[in-house]
Amino acid sequence: MKTWILLFYVLVMANVNLVNGDSERSQNPDDPFLWLEDIEGKQALEWVHARNKECFDELQSDDRYEKFLSQAESLLNAKDRIPYGSIRGKFVYNFWQDSKNIRGIIRRTSLESYRSITPEWETVLSIDELAKAEKENWVYKGTSWLTPNYERCLIKLSRGGTDASVYREFDAITKHFVEDGFEIPEAKSGVAWLDRNTLLIGTDWGENSLTESGYPRIVKLWKRGKPLDKAKVIFEGQYKDIGIWPRVMDSGEETLALVEQSLTFFTGAYHLIGTNGKLIRLPLQDSADLVGFYSGRLLFTLREAWEVNGKTHAQGALLAINAAMFQSTGKLPVIETIITPNKQTSIEGVTFSRSGLYITLLQNVKGLILRFKVDTKSSKWSSDPVPLPKNGTVSISSANIHSDTIFVNYEDYITPDRLSEFDSLKEKLTILKSLPSKFNASELKVNQHMTKSADGTQVPYFVIHRKDIKPDSNTPTILYGYGGFEISLKPSYSATIGKLWLERGGAYAVANIRGGGEFGPRWHKAALKTKRQRAYDDFIAVAEDLNKRGITSPKHLGISGGSNGGLLVGAIFTQRPDLMNGVVCRVPLLDMLRYTKLLAGASWAAEYGDPEDPEMRKAILRYSPYQNVFPDRQYPKVFIETSTKDDRVHPGHARKMVARMRKQGHEVLYFENTEGGHSAGANLKQHAKRYALEYVYFSRQLGLK
Repeated sequence: MKTWILLFYVLVMANVNLVNGDSERSQNPDDPFLWLEDIEGKQALEWVHARNKECFDELQSDDRYEKFLSQAESLLNAKDRIPYGSIRGKFVYNFWQDSKNIRGIIRRTSLESYRSITPEWETVLSIDELAKAEKENWVYKGTSWLTPNYERCLIKLSRGGTDASVYREFDAITKHFVEDGFEIPEAKSGVAWLDRNTLLIGTDWGENSLTESGYPRIVKLWKRGKPLDKAKVIFEGQYKDIGIWPRVMDSGEETLALVEQSLTFFTGAYHLIGTNGKLIRLPLQDSADLVGFYSGRLLFTLREAWEVNGKTHAQGALLAINAAMFQSTGKLPVIETIITPNKQTSIEGVTFSRSGLYITLLQNVKGLILRFKVDTKSSKWSSDPVPLPKNGTVSISSANIHSDTIFVNYEDYITPDRLSEFDSLKEKLTILKSLPSKFNASELKVNQHMTKSADGTQVPYFVIHRKDIKPDSNTPTILYGYGGFEISLKPSYSATIGKLWLERGGAYAVANIRGGGEFGPRWHKAALKTKRQRAYDDFIAVAEDLNKRGITSPKHLGISGGSNGGLLVGAIFTQRPDLMNGVVCRVPLLDMLRYTKLLAGASWAAEYGDPEDPEMRKAILRYSPYQNVFPDRQYPKVFIETSTKDDRVHPGHARKMVARMRKQGHEVLYFENTEGGHSAGANLKQHAKRYALEYVYFSRQLGLK
């Protein structure tokens, strides 16, 4: 016991020294690598190509690379994947990619056919053929439908996978783009159908029309047949707003149009557009999240407790107000409580159907779906659980307010996805399609553990490994985390992780650290801004617990994360390099002193804090990876990945970190995909290559043969 206390003390003190020490060095403002922020600059791209060659020379020469690439491509292109569909009118639509349709096709079938083992699909639009015909690098980004008939839509297309996209009106009946139809030029736009001949649009209207974060500042109403530049201004936000977004909510009986004004990433104002064209702001908390319109009521959740009219509504609650009553009086009506989750529960989703209101919950990181109904006379809400398996992730994959059909998905770490149809009248679940096992899970088991973080908070995590694992600390293990933006990491089935890692004897762990949404807004807020280190302490505690349980050891432990998770693993390996021997850091934020100046970075100030504020700057400097990597430290050989076409997280973060580490003499591998956007891959082939590179890297670093 004394030995463990001494070891724990040494580890904690090492952590304190690495976080708090070297304050003078970490505050050095000189940055010799700013030139790498020139995304398409000739010198920068030459540097990128040189780093890519080094990465490929090392990892692709490994005997395992071709096997991993072949396995990943086979898994990603498999024809026995579940074709998840969206119910749109009398059809079920599906977007499908495979080895033949690299960019993908939009296809559809009837509901009756979809229920069969082999649905008869009809191709609606081939993105590959469109890209070839138009000589464009099109990446499909989604569809915005005109309800309730679903005969027209706006197809969203991106060049190379960027967030900036074009919208083009498409006729689903004739399966052609509409001649002289609505078309919105490339921008980070927001679009909503008001009716067949009218759109609400927030886009780049020219000079001074964007916010500081690069999102629309002005929403306009555009009538069919009129030039786009003649659209009528509906609402103008402020330069400091995150963005201004149009929205039309459909209850199945009526629609409500509004403008959402994002004040920060987690606060906003909602302005209903009246029949007279005037806007009236909903009297909600700035931090409330408006989730929809149902049974004549506006539904919203609370990120903070709300005291109103002498009553306190709890943080995390789902509430409702009568929309017509508000519109007629302009005052806040009686607030109805639909559900108030407890401390171990969070609301993961709110879905609307003609058969009821469906709420997806997460209870101690395990899923549950409740179906709610409201008594229109008493305004009382009641619920019944949807009969689903326990201990995994459940979600509604498709539903809409104009249909009774509900598709529900279940999966966990070793159970393949199962798509079922829920019959709301019989309250019965019928399995429609099941994903066949993609790896041998018969010898695997899943455990959920709790461990104590630095401040005493209990943090849950899952670990998947062989049943016969020996507690000898020799199992190669990957620990994954995210810890930000109230995003929950839920049990999910991953064919690539299973085939390329677990089946070969490796272990995989997922840390449900603070900053995420696993336990609702409180779990997220616990690691905001100046409290960011708590998320990192939680992750460190999980890594130490894996060691304590004898599952792995620093020699055999690797850590992995992307985007905000890339920041997470960047902070961890710079603070505690003694804890691991491998790091995969994808599309990361790393220079936190400049993140607000790069692409969409300013929109995340509510999460990380503003580095221009002296107090926040001091807090950020304690963990910002780019400012906390030093030549006299020993780091594991890190693998950093990003994408040239990522217009959300600037590739300069990753580039500069690699350049600094190389200059300091540290071993580091770097791969930059020249297209693919924030997902770091524009098609399945590119994703397969990334998986192959990553698992060769982890196998080499952690000793998995």
